[in-house]
Amino acid sequence: MISDASRPYIDASVPVLREHGLTITKLFYQNMLAAHPELTRIFNMGNQASGAQQQSLASAVFAYAANIGNPGALGPVVKRIVHKHVSLGIRAEHYPIVGHHLLGAIATTLGDAATQPLLDAWKEAYGSLAKLLIEAEAEMYSTAGIEPGETRPMRVTDLVRESENVTSFRLVPADGKPLPAFQAGQYVSVAVDLPDGRHQLRQYSLSDTPGLDSWRISVKREDGAGTPAGMVSHWLHQNVQIGSILQVSHPFGEFTPDTEDEQPIVLLSAGVGITPMVSSLKRIAAVHPQRRVIFAHAARDAAHHALRAEVEALQATMPNLSVVTFYEDVEGRMDVAKLPAWPREEANVWLCGPHKFMQAQWLALLHAGVPPARLHREVFGPELLDHLL
Repeated sequence: MISDASRPYIDASVPVLREHGLTITKLFYQNMLAAHPELTRIFNMGNQASGAQQQSLASAVFAYAANIGNPGALGPVVKRIVHKHVSLGIRAEHYPIVGHHLLGAIATTLGDAATQPLLDAWKEAYGSLAKLLIEAEAEMYSTAGIEPGETRPMRVTDLVRESENVTSFRLVPADGKPLPAFQAGQYVSVAVDLPDGRHQLRQYSLSDTPGLDSWRISVKREDGAGTPAGMVSHWLHQNVQIGSILQVSHPFGEFTPDTEDEQPIVLLSAGVGITPMVSSLKRIAAVHPQRRVIFAHAARDAAHHALRAEVEALQATMPNLSVVTFYEDVEGRMDVAKLPAWPREEANVWLCGPHKFMQAQWLALLHAGVPPARLHREVFGPELLDHLL
């Protein structure tokens, strides 16, 4: 990926990035968005306000430096980034902007330690990564048959309150044309124009089975501490009615549980992370209803348990489905030791939920003897890549 001359400087950057990565990325976003305010249409400004986006980029930069010679570790991360970028409409011309401000932030933060050979090495490394992403994204746009940033109008035909803070929106194409296929676990971007004039995109998993003539997204109303983090979800909950038109992207996402297989499978989720899992479970019920499935979900309490009735209904048609629920106010948080036994070497385990849930379950599963290659995760929100650090 990079030359032998640059490699030592990248390797030497690992401890530096561990110490200064967050400072670098904060300055990067501050300078880039000041110079290019039009990019606020692409970046999640709620995550900017909370600091989560900056922390995620810092983790990504460090993980890249720490694993630059390990394509096996970086490959899945790059794939996830490509799907996310295409869902947001990232274009090739965005990369030089990002590179310019990232290198500038490194130089400013490190001061005299940012020697020219070090900056040249990072310029080469960034250029190599950018080329890889640009080519992969171009191929994905072409395969999907769309232009970067393209959305289509979708009409809301039904609204269902699934829990205390989750509402499902049923969507059909406003133009009457067929929907593109998607795989269980994938998501779409929904574009909204907020009252303050900002245009924002958010990703929501498709929560029903593939192959229908409609899509469903199940949106959690994010009740934060007054930050913009929940502005889009609140707008959707407060403003969307039956008949409303939403601009929605093509489906993307690499988190696609192996629904077509017949091996045992374990689906673990928390909070609104249940949405791609329900889609996956419904698909399994349609193609392999006899399959051994462990479906475990963690929620704050029964009032915050979305889509529960749909999962319970599937138990009548899936004799080998085990459903385990953990309510924090009763059983406490999810404990993998309390799940039914499954063949560790044969079954893939798919996890989806908030970062702390993912981190705890990932470590618990490794401790329980689940091979790392059998673990797959989807974090709702910026990924901290702690499994690579």
